[in-house]
Amino acid sequence: MALRSAVPLLLMLLLLGDLRANTEENEVRAMVGSSVELTCNYTREENFDLNDLYVYWQISVAGRLETVTYLSSNSSVGYGNNQYKDRAQMSLDRMRRGDFSLTLYNITPQDEQKFNCLVIRNLVKIVNIEVMLHVAANYSMPVVSVPSSTSEDEELTFTCMSKDGYPEPKVYWINKTDNSLLDEALQNSTVSLNPRGLYDVVSILKIRRVPNINVGCCIENVLLHQNLTVSSQTALASEINGSITESVNDTLKHPGNTSEQTGTGLIVLIVLGVAVAVVVAVFLGRRSWCPHWNYAGTSRCPSFKARAGVD
Repeated sequence: MALRSAVPLLLMLLLLGDLRANTEENEVRAMVGSSVELTCNYTREENFDLNDLYVYWQISVAGRLETVTYLSSNSSVGYGNNQYKDRAQMSLDRMRRGDFSLTLYNITPQDEQKFNCLVIRNLVKIVNIEVMLHVAANYSMPVVSVPSSTSEDEELTFTCMSKDGYPEPKVYWINKTDNSLLDEALQNSTVSLNPRGLYDVVSILKIRRVPNINVGCCIENVLLHQNLTVSSQTALASEINGSITESVNDTLKHPGNTSEQTGTGLIVLIVLGVAVAVVVAVFLGRRSWCPHWNYAGTSRCPSFKARAGVD
């Protein structure tokens, strides 16, 4: 340990002893990229002389204890692990009041582990608290690819993708007609860690063709109690809308490439001409909008502003 030369032998024995004896255990959850406070308090007193204290926050690395941050006998805070040097903080003012909590910044998936808070005063262990930090990240909304098969195919293949979540997800395929779960034997899911340390998932479903098929892909984050579901019909509608938009944009960008585009352009001009003619007719005949039905009551003819949606 880096502090071996600065710590008395008896203190070393305390640090290397069984820290689980009389240890209070707590759990806390934090989102990736956020900050979290690991609570460690001594409630029996409110006034502490920092010169009498040794405070250690430690983690277990490869089976051995490693110090994250510490308060030494000269009332200075140091760091024993470089990955926490700029991300871990204890407050001297709060420690004087018996609050030895540790604040961690910019949480990463690698921070998911047990942190041990050890407070020693005059070589007597007064606090020994273990905090389990659980880390989570929201998965992206699943993207479902619908099959581009022909009507003769007996089997359909759907693909579902989601990324940047934590911890590892559970994947379900659902029959949306009755919301029943499909047999897991029909799907093949692959989960991988990306460079950010988060999980990406790809799931492939192969199912027999049936009329009006509608399946849904569900990505579950158990830690966050979160379920994200997208149905194949929603994906198909989005795909069709995208194809239509792309076709219209292509027509507008290349109006003279083919005879079909020329025909489409003529249709657009005809429709615009008809629309102009209708607008002109409305202006000229706005006083005769109300038909002369045989009605005994009062007949009101709406004004042009009212029909145009103007108050």
